[in-house]
Amino acid sequence: MENKPPARGKLVTILSLDGGGVRGIIAGVILARLEKELQELDGEGARLADYFDVMAGTSTGGLVTAMLTAPNELGRPLFAAKEIVPFYMEHSPKIFSQPGGWLSVLPMPPRLLSGPKYDGKYLHELLRKLLGDKRLHQTLTNIVIPTFDIKKLNPTIFSSYKILTDPTLDAKLSDICISTSAAPTFLPSHYFVNEDINGKKTEFNLIDGGVTANNPTLVAMTAVSKQIIMNNPDMGNMNPLGYDHFLVVSIGTGSAKKEEKYNATKSSKWGILSWLYEDGSSPIIDCYSESSSDMVHYHISVAFQALDSQENYLRIDDDTLEGDTSSLDISTKANLENLVKIGEKMLKNRVEKMNIETGKYEPVPDDITNEQELKRFAKILSDEMKLRKSRSPTA
Repeated sequence: MENKPPARGKLVTILSLDGGGVRGIIAGVILARLEKELQELDGEGARLADYFDVMAGTSTGGLVTAMLTAPNELGRPLFAAKEIVPFYMEHSPKIFSQPGGWLSVLPMPPRLLSGPKYDGKYLHELLRKLLGDKRLHQTLTNIVIPTFDIKKLNPTIFSSYKILTDPTLDAKLSDICISTSAAPTFLPSHYFVNEDINGKKTEFNLIDGGVTANNPTLVAMTAVSKQIIMNNPDMGNMNPLGYDHFLVVSIGTGSAKKEEKYNATKSSKWGILSWLYEDGSSPIIDCYSESSSDMVHYHISVAFQALDSQENYLRIDDDTLEGDTSSLDISTKANLENLVKIGEKMLKNRVEKMNIETGKYEPVPDDITNEQELKRFAKILSDEMKLRKSRSPTA
């Protein structure tokens, strides 16, 4: 951790992971590639948590964030990035298992009236076994995971920075991950009581972080800016809005072709049940998650372009998914394998930037792939880490 403070380097480094259920496999493929590039530069022991000042994740992205930053018994990350995809391949069919008994013969809308589509028991047990009693303060780098408190009707952001002034947020990572993954209609809301270091007990009534920010990149950047405003010595003399000194990698999990999945003719006839479930998906969730993600990407694109620092921001996503691959929960072997292929294809795709005039993704003029861009970012991250180490008091 001696090399961690941004004050010893030139940049603040941020990794952000969108929500998306089983589509987290796509992010897993991309993360494995980035970590491989870092290992080619710095050795097999290199892990993403060594290079990023902040790792942010929503819903399935929050789970991946915890897996990559929670310590194992040797004080290293619990998972290497290459282990994310196998983890999803093994556990997704059990997390999103098909209902049995009399519920299985009901059409989906009546079934949803009896409760969430999935009971969440397997996911909850898996996370408690995986993460044990590890708490937010124990992660190997700073993390930011958004949730939403349905009792207070307010976002609750679990942040390594916020626990410095609000220890009530220093909850178990398992409770945080269960909460940020509790997508309405899919998984149950999560209630827990956290006792902090001072013995104070706090109630939490939480649902999916996608309600707050399906793309948590801006939440992470804001967390950093706040620390600069508060004169955190780790941040040095940075400007709170000095995004030209931010290096940001933001990874989406894909979405359906925006012009094909729904339309006004169909939705004008929908009632409550159709908005909750239509054609195998949840339109209301798709709407708020996609709107949230796109608005965050738009805001950040404008900010980086205004500072002429577009080269410091990489967003990898795909809004052309079709059929089952755009689903949050279809966990058949065939669909999971297709998601792996989509992640691999996204690596080969040309880098796209948002046209701030139209709001649409457009390929950059140069024929640069996401894979090549990750290689460039890996070199910057490696150089930044080496600079910080050279300026460490123990160097």
